[in-house]
Amino acid sequence: MQWARSITSSNKALITHHLRSQRLDQARAIFDRMPAPDVQLSTMMVTGYTRNGRIDDALTLFDKMTTRDVISWNSMLQGCLDCGDLGTARRLFDEMPERNVVSWTTMVNGYMKSGRVEEAEGLFRDMPGKDVAAWNAMIHGYCGNGRLQDGLRLFECMPRRNVVSWTSLIGGLDQNGKSEDALLLFRKMVGSGVEPTSTTFASALTACANATDHNLGIQVHGRLFNLGYYQFDEYIAASLLTLYGNCRRIEELNRVFSELNLHRNVVIYTALLTGYSFNSKHEDALMVFIKMIREGVFPNQSTFTSVLNSCRGLEAVDKGREVHTVAIKLDLETDVSVGNSLLVMYTECGNVHDSVAVFKRIEGKNTVSWNSIIVGSAQHGCGIWALIFFNQMLRTGFEPDEFTFTGLLSACSRSGMLQKGRRFFEYITRYKSASVDLQHYTCMVDILGRSGKLHEAEELVKNMPMKPNSMVWLALLSACRVHSNVDAAERAAKSIFSLDPHCSAAYVLLSNLYASAGRWADVSRTRVRMRHGGVVKERGSSWVVMKGKKHEFVSGDRGHPLIERIYEKLRWLREKLKEVGYVADQRFALHDVEDEQKEEMLWCHSERLAIGFALISSVEGSGITVMKNLRVCGDCHEVIKLISGVVGREIVVRDSGRFHHFKNGVCSCSDYW
Repeated sequence: MQWARSITSSNKALITHHLRSQRLDQARAIFDRMPAPDVQLSTMMVTGYTRNGRIDDALTLFDKMTTRDVISWNSMLQGCLDCGDLGTARRLFDEMPERNVVSWTTMVNGYMKSGRVEEAEGLFRDMPGKDVAAWNAMIHGYCGNGRLQDGLRLFECMPRRNVVSWTSLIGGLDQNGKSEDALLLFRKMVGSGVEPTSTTFASALTACANATDHNLGIQVHGRLFNLGYYQFDEYIAASLLTLYGNCRRIEELNRVFSELNLHRNVVIYTALLTGYSFNSKHEDALMVFIKMIREGVFPNQSTFTSVLNSCRGLEAVDKGREVHTVAIKLDLETDVSVGNSLLVMYTECGNVHDSVAVFKRIEGKNTVSWNSIIVGSAQHGCGIWALIFFNQMLRTGFEPDEFTFTGLLSACSRSGMLQKGRRFFEYITRYKSASVDLQHYTCMVDILGRSGKLHEAEELVKNMPMKPNSMVWLALLSACRVHSNVDAAERAAKSIFSLDPHCSAAYVLLSNLYASAGRWADVSRTRVRMRHGGVVKERGSSWVVMKGKKHEFVSGDRGHPLIERIYEKLRWLREKLKEVGYVADQRFALHDVEDEQKEEMLWCHSERLAIGFALISSVEGSGITVMKNLRVCGDCHEVIKLISGVVGREIVVRDSGRFHHFKNGVCSCSDYW
């Protein structure tokens, strides 16, 4: 008898070991050799199957069990819910010969996680002998489904609270954008004598981070230091790193990371990387990513989101491709979160074709995926693509939101699709009026203005249901600049200055319009007004990222080490362009000087210097991407078209408004910009 018990005990130990190592078939082989496995061992085997997603094997074994207690029933219920089979879980719940409070609470949690709040409420009402865990499950479920008021109401009326009750509501408030309220509740909890757990502290720190409450965060940190928590609890450590990152305290961020005594896993590294990325320490963020890979710590979806944001911040598509390669190796390229981040990175770095390729491979696309590809297509002047993706989005069953319509209106604006823009705008103002905002009106004013419908655009601004902001008026002023309408421009500028007297963009647009019209006295008057008002014009610059290094130029620059070779290349291009009939458009030389000087000034514009540098520094025939902080001038636009044909290269230029793809003497904007 003793011998038999010894064998049974040994088999249990082996099965437990195999289950922990996810060797389910080996565990089952030993289980099947046992003559009469008890209910505890059978339940353990069922749980092993459900934890590994093998719900059918779990149900088959459960049905074969000769003896089942309430624990085995509850384990099977939880397993069905963990595998996403709410229907089977409910059937088993109804079949249970005996239920306890755990059975009821398990089903309440299952309904809440599935968003079926009414069914959860029904079960909770019918539940006999509710314990505090059942009340907590409802509070957690309400918060998880965005029903904060219901969660707060239940919290106030529950007969007894424990630390989990407080922690659930603190976390729920924070996750629903009520971080300040979460911190008030945390203070109230501490004041009432409830001792926080490590989970409570982590939730409070996250709320401090989201509310950028550095002072309270320091107090919590001090308490944790005294308790010795943060050096050994990874989630508290990660929350501290997030706190100091969000509060832009890089020195404190680094100090916390260096003081950690625990294993630096993906959670810790991702918090550090995200802190660097949030504070535009993009090179440091990339170094953290490289270090964690070298140490064998595999990045997760959050890691990729942050590091790709840094690649985007550096405009370093080569680094982005390296990160993309890691995502492919880890089989995360098709993950919706990683895929969305890759899509945006490629779009912002000027590689719209790569962003489309990434989009097509994303599994389980969400609204963010569709909006990102629509907006990205619009930014690159691919209006027809944006409309095609929109139609696909509708066929897939997704409901467009305000960001979708902003992307569509922007696509219509940048591609000259006046009538389609009118129809979209009419639709959203008639059927989606609750979602219409200033951004939609700005886009529609831009559509009308670019199409030369300046009077109609001005009337739209005057008759808006909300007060127009400076961006709406700037869209009109920009259109006046394009179509040389000084009177309408002066009215728009007057409205802008009444809202924002220091709006440098309005002064510059108005001054440039006067200069194009040869009204140099008005140019002088505008510039004097800027000086007296302390308005500083943003200095125009263009840059190229080459081998991870940013090379930036300003108009007339002489500071780059290769500047003589750059100007030599530009002189060569100038002669080649004259051979094909180029004549400088001196309206864009915005200074009252002789014609010859105007042409010289145009050839010193920053975008031309950046292109000259890229041509002498890259492989013959390769593409070039140039970034510019202001709108590219009309003469430079014409010159870059011609250069792309002369040198046989695609040149991508991102200015303040859009991406231009120049190839074989043609621009993707079709000169509509």
